[in-house]
Amino acid sequence: MKRKLLLFLFSLLFYLESNAQCAMCRAVLESEEGQSTAEGVNDGIMYLMAVPYILVGGMGFIIYWKFFRQKKEIN
Repeated sequence: MKRKLLLFLFSLLFYLESNAQCAMCRAVLESEEGQSTAEGVNDGIMYLMAVPYILVGGMGFIIYWKFFRQKKEIN
């Protein structure tokens, strides 16, 4: 029970922090005349979003490859 409560509180604190950052980014981007900063922020978001997926996908592929490689050697 304590573990679930701790996880809930941690996720709540993380959620509140992420909302504050989004509000700050939106305010900066809305106040600018040109769209160059908005395009830069969008590119940065895409870059930061892609890297973890590539790393997790690569690790998953390595684990998958090693699992089936060892399975073939046993048979």
